[in-house]
Amino acid sequence: MSEEKSCSFCGRKQSEVKKMFSSETTHICNECVTTCSNILQKEVGYEQRAKMQEQLPKPAKIVEHLDKHIIGQEDAKKVLAVALYNHYKRIENPVYNNVEMEKSNILLLGPTGSGKTLLAKSLSKIMNVPFAVADATALTEAGYVGEDVESILSRLLAAANYDIELAQRGIVYIDEIDKIARKSESTTMGRDVSGEGVQQGLLKILEGSEVYVPVKGSRKNSTTETVLFDTTHVLFVAGGAFVGLVPDTNTKKSNKVGFGSVQKAEMKEFKVDQKALVHYGIIPEFIGRIPIIAQLKELTREQMVQILMEPDNALIKQFQALFEMDGIALEFEPKALEAIAIKATERGVGARGLRGIIEEAMLPLQFSCPSMEGLEGCTITEAVIDDPKNQPIFTFKKEEEA
Repeated sequence: MSEEKSCSFCGRKQSEVKKMFSSETTHICNECVTTCSNILQKEVGYEQRAKMQEQLPKPAKIVEHLDKHIIGQEDAKKVLAVALYNHYKRIENPVYNNVEMEKSNILLLGPTGSGKTLLAKSLSKIMNVPFAVADATALTEAGYVGEDVESILSRLLAAANYDIELAQRGIVYIDEIDKIARKSESTTMGRDVSGEGVQQGLLKILEGSEVYVPVKGSRKNSTTETVLFDTTHVLFVAGGAFVGLVPDTNTKKSNKVGFGSVQKAEMKEFKVDQKALVHYGIIPEFIGRIPIIAQLKELTREQMVQILMEPDNALIKQFQALFEMDGIALEFEPKALEAIAIKATERGVGARGLRGIIEEAMLPLQFSCPSMEGLEGCTITEAVIDDPKNQPIFTFKKEEEA
């Protein structure tokens, strides 16, 4: 009768453990394998945190990175850069000199098309932590059709490749936060399942608590696989347009003369405080958990022109690349760029309106130019932007003399 195998590490016999792994001369049990695996995972985690600390970008460096993608909004960039930098430091030192470091969540507030979502997405390119974007409009109270608030954390978990420790150090951007404002009593007689109810559900994860999160992003039920997720070190950035909260200076008519322009300038610097947000429909408990308010300004025409030309993925550069694939050099006259900016400002949708205006003007040219023999260059004038039926300035290759 052969002798029973024993683990070479802990000495337990095969009958005392679930599984024994053997080579020619050595044996190891499943419990020792688990112990070794846990030690390795911890060491990898320490290495990742050390690497993250070494690569920690300073606030000025973060703003420099954001400047490559977003025009203007200097105040909001500084707020985000400082918050991100402090978030990293707080994770590494939760308690410093007997002082407990608490996180400060952020609210990005500004008109549509001013760059709120782009700011958040640009941050993900400089960070070495998981980053997730969620939409508040899809959220409902638990038990109703829609997404639970825990689905936000499921996205963060997926962004961390299901590494729970890494996910618990991530950043979440919640877009359209103004859409979950409390509805007035006149508009709803029942439960406010997608308004105040969602705000109440978000309170616990914003402040920092342990919640059970579905691993694969499905709704929680008795059969769903869940993990315990601690949100203490998760930084939340919320964004919303809050239409009607800030006076609209573009549509406001006034018969005053003299100092009218000064009053209008003061209105543009209108500061939103927590009292105004409560009046809008955000509950006080929610506002208390987002202490930093970064207010984005409406884009000027000059900034619209900069957005068209300067960022790394500017719209003009995109269309020039499309035409270059067909061997055509595309150019825009300065007045044409101004005309696009004026149209976008009149439509009142911010930078989001720029692409639609250019697509409308360029559609006839995108259809006809690839078929033009010998076409070398195309220059877009102001007249083309005003009416796409007008012809741009075409440049053709000179025919070689025989």
